[in-house]
Amino acid sequence: MTNDKRFRKLTFELMEQLLEVNNLEEALSGSLEIIVRELNSEGGAIWLLDKKTDRLAPVFHIGPEDISNVSIENGIGIEGIVAKTGRSMLVSDAASDPRFDGTVFDDYGIQTRTMICVPLNNVNDVIGCYLIVNKKDGSRYEKDELELCEHIAALAAMTIDEKGFFVELEEEKEVLASLRNVTKQFKTGDTYNLVLKGINLDIYKNEFVVILGESGCGKSTMMNIVGGMDFLTSGTLTIEGEDFSRPTDEQLTRFRREYVGFIFQAYNLMPNLTALENVEFIAELVDDPLPSSEALEKVGLSHKAGNYPGQMSGGQQQRVSIARALVKKPRLILADEPTAALDYATSIEVLRVIEDIVKNKGTTVMMVTHNAEIAKMADRVVKLRNGKIASIKKNLHPAHAEDLVW
Repeated sequence: MTNDKRFRKLTFELMEQLLEVNNLEEALSGSLEIIVRELNSEGGAIWLLDKKTDRLAPVFHIGPEDISNVSIENGIGIEGIVAKTGRSMLVSDAASDPRFDGTVFDDYGIQTRTMICVPLNNVNDVIGCYLIVNKKDGSRYEKDELELCEHIAALAAMTIDEKGFFVELEEEKEVLASLRNVTKQFKTGDTYNLVLKGINLDIYKNEFVVILGESGCGKSTMMNIVGGMDFLTSGTLTIEGEDFSRPTDEQLTRFRREYVGFIFQAYNLMPNLTALENVEFIAELVDDPLPSSEALEKVGLSHKAGNYPGQMSGGQQQRVSIARALVKKPRLILADEPTAALDYATSIEVLRVIEDIVKNKGTTVMMVTHNAEIAKMADRVVKLRNGKIASIKKNLHPAHAEDLVW
């Protein structure tokens, strides 16, 4: 296929993505995915400008590094200069280009060799930029590829303008847990299987982060390492600045009891204990628990306190398991496919509780799920592919549980 035909086909695909998708954030992230894929690139980002603070932040980025807590002053760095001037930049050889003084990606592990950065120009001003970094085969970006990106950026800006999309950045978030270059391998007979292949991810205080990816990509393994239920092979894990890469038994016991709560697909309730007794059993392990009756009240199950698991629906049992996690007053709740065994209506009930936890309890929730619709509720969506971070997207306007449909 000639370049002209290829780019016409690609332009049509991108126009469909931008103009026919109701969720603008999904449309923008989808457009970046298409560009990075078609230009065979290592990474890319969409930066949008917060006019109140005059700072840019990446609302969606592709690549193995987590830059989602970064913001830059408008006019500073490649991204800032393009957004400030409204002029595109094509860097064919960063090492010898006098205009190039680095990008955020360089500070986070990807050494820029060649790049395209184009502004998002609406009718009145510049509202951000697209950044595409490094061809995987080492070749340089060409002028026609720059023109393609400019065309797509113009479509994106027009769509943003039509839909009245606005950006208001939060203050920089405080890191709760940090994974750096984390690998994990399992031994099966004489064979070693590398499941995690260098994870770099920050998890922030009081955020709802959803981890997506195909089966076997390492989602649950990564979450288990964060929760102290498994151990990394190499790399580092820190929890609020404390090194948990090689935790002692004492560290693990304290962390699991006092710091983290768990919600699983299987409810793991004790069948011979009532709902209240199931919660009390966990409360007895903690120095300063929430009253068990209050934990049940928070999940809307005070009226089921005396019921045994066999006398409750699946959704009610899952809410008891959430109450069991809440009673510990955890800083972090890890949820592994918590709605997978539930029907739609019951799933929404459970997700309402999780939404309330994040908004009103000051707790971080990290959820692994196959259900991409749930990701619309999250503050950030992390996609894993083949043991690595593939992309990270911020939801600037997270959906409510009752708005989800599948």
